[in-house]
Order: sequence, then structure tokens, then C-alpha cells
Amino acid sequence: MQHLEIDNVCASYGKLEVLRDVTLSADKGEVVSLIGPSGSGKSTLLRVLIGLTPLTAGSIHVGGERVDYSNRKNLKKLRGHMAIVFQQYNLFQNMNVLRNVTIAPVKIKKQPRADAENKARELLEKVGMQEKAEAYPDELSGGQQQRVAIARALATNPEILLFDEVTSALDPERVKEVLDTIRSLTDEGITMMIVSHEMAFVREVSTRVAMMDEGRIIEVGPPAQIFEEPQQDRTRDFVSKILSH
Repeated sequence: MQHLEIDNVCASYGKLEVLRDVTLSADKGEVVSLIGPSGSGKSTLLRVLIGLTPLTAGSIHVGGERVDYSNRKNLKKLRGHMAIVFQQYNLFQNMNVLRNVTIAPVKIKKQPRADAENKARELLEKVGMQEKAEAYPDELSGGQQQRVAIARALATNPEILLFDEVTSALDPERVKEVLDTIRSLTDEGITMMIVSHEMAFVREVSTRVAMMDEGRIIEVGPPAQIFEEPQQDRTRDFVSKILSH
């Protein structure tokens, strides 16, 4: 049984169809990366998974159970198992780092504040931000804020973690520290779905790579296949252009 199953999912923004019969799966602990040109539907797929963009057809199963996105109780349960990190850090500017990381466990999962803070400090140490626990977001660099956002996502103990272009808003020198943080999580058994233009990183950490174009998945395979021996002309064209820069 796959940990995450996406079956013939469609989604639209008004009359514009942005996902077309997308089918993809991930085993527990697998790292699946989505690549493709801008506007191909990669970020929309993550938003559908977390319940921010409604699907118009198809189904999604997590741990063998179909997700009913129209049911608030079901959606809350899903977000107890799944978390997303966006390209914009979305930290609460009026809260320090420690409070940003503890707010979900305390408010949503009803954890005692002391327990949540102990866990938060462990997570901040994991992402190399333990010394910034009392700092506020505007005192941090973009890379530091993104590492706090990753700690915040981990604070609810997700089984599935989604990363949506988490380095695209960063200065080049800050990209490595965030990628290193994600890299350190790949051995922890968390199922991950990653949208990224960092092709060397995608090739290194992924168990499988899915190529998207015009709202469809056109090829899925291990990184060696996608980057060295793509089966589809569109994949071959995209990869050749990306890797030539």
C-alpha cells in the first residue's frame, strides 16, 4: 500500500484547468520530486494535497484512507499528518522564533506549552537555529527564516512533508543552508514531495522524479533515467535546457 496515492486528479482556477488527470504515488519514506517549466502545475498539486486548492475530479488517499477535503474534521486530520513549507516563509512577524514553532502544537494539537517548547528547541537545533529562538523574523536572513519554517512544519510530527520551491526567494548564498537542512531529513523516514528548480539537489535526494508539463505528469522514473535517459521528448528537451545552464 502506498503512503500517498494521487489518482486522476484535476483542478482548475476558474475556467483554466491547471491539473489534468494527475496520477502519482509515494511509498513511506520516499522522496518524490516534481520538475517542469513554470506554470506546469507543480505547486498547484502540492496545494491540492494540503487542501488549499480544491480538486475538481479524482481522489487522494493517505495511508490507504481517502481524504474528504469537504469535511473540516477530515481536513484537520490530514493536516495532522501532512505539512507544507512554502517559498515565502509566512512566519508570524509579531512572534519570536520559538513561538512561531510552538503555535501549531499548542493551538491545534493541544500540547502543553512546556512540552511544545522542549520539542521546538530540539527542532531548532536540528535546523541549526537554536541560538535564534528568541529572535523575531525581521532579525533573520531569508535562509534563517526558511529554516525556522521547516522547524515549524516538523513541529506537528508530519508523516508527509511538502516543499514548494523553498529556495526560490533566497539569495544564492542562502540556498545551500536550506538544502542542507532538507537533505538532513531524508534519512528520517518522512515521505516527501519536493518542487524545486535545483536540479543537482533533486537528482541527489530523490528516489523518483516526476516531470510535469501543461498540468500533466508526462514521465516518472528514478533520477538517473529522468536526467540521463528520459523516455519522452518533452522531458529530454526540458532537461537538456536546464542542465546546460
